[in-house]
Amino acid sequence: MRISTTIFLTDETVRPDRLARELEQRGFAGLYLPEHTHIPASRDTPAPMGEPLPREYGRTLDPFVALGQAAAVTERLTVATGVTLVAQHDPIALAKQVATLDFLSGGRFTFGVGYGWNVEEAADHGVEWSSRRALVRERMLLMRALWAEEPTAYEGRFASVRASLAHPKPVKGAPRTLLGGAPGPRLFAGIAEYADGWLPIGGAGLAEALPALRQAWSDAGRDGAPVVVPYAVQPSAGKLARLRDLGLEEVVVGLPSAGEAEVLRTLDEYAQYL
Repeated sequence: MRISTTIFLTDETVRPDRLARELEQRGFAGLYLPEHTHIPASRDTPAPMGEPLPREYGRTLDPFVALGQAAAVTERLTVATGVTLVAQHDPIALAKQVATLDFLSGGRFTFGVGYGWNVEEAADHGVEWSSRRALVRERMLLMRALWAEEPTAYEGRFASVRASLAHPKPVKGAPRTLLGGAPGPRLFAGIAEYADGWLPIGGAGLAEALPALRQAWSDAGRDGAPVVVPYAVQPSAGKLARLRDLGLEEVVVGLPSAGEAEVLRTLDEYAQYL
């Protein structure tokens, strides 16, 4: 089982290039970075991780810029978003960012996407909260049209693009795409339609949820099985063994949003799981 990592990189933490080199040298598989464009100082939305909201949420680096730096100083380390808030992006520009990062990294990019939790943050981007899932779906389908080998149009209610010349292309077609969110029929239907798998927070309840995900996948006529990558896991030998026994091939462990010394100490501690 591959061990990847995630961290809130900020202007106060270890730098992405330094971290990426250390991860690759130590044998970690990948680096996943979260995204928040901003955190409105006044909000009514309760944070799902509890209050007060940790300081790093309002200080995150842009994940695509940081991952570009990480990819430039490594050869094998996969780079990923965990997650891109698709509703908060222009999909044509986002498709270009994704394709460019995947192209320049030699196909090492995983596109982790999600719907978001912060109503006020999304509202500043013009997102109507009740329609965000439909908006994300159409933007994902639009991006896949732009990544197609031949000029391909997409026409939707929330997003449209003409058949266009759009290069570079991702190395192997659409990059591996993982959709985050709580388990349920709507999420699993989205995964089966426009993603390659699920990016669940932590590893609790996976044994119960996996049959429903696989059924939705089969019902949609998809071949094989969906990828499942537990995200932001606080590792222990027993927990990782249980995830491995479920047949999972990758897990993403959480690193502290901290300076270089503390992050490297944590990597030393986690090395026992490699």
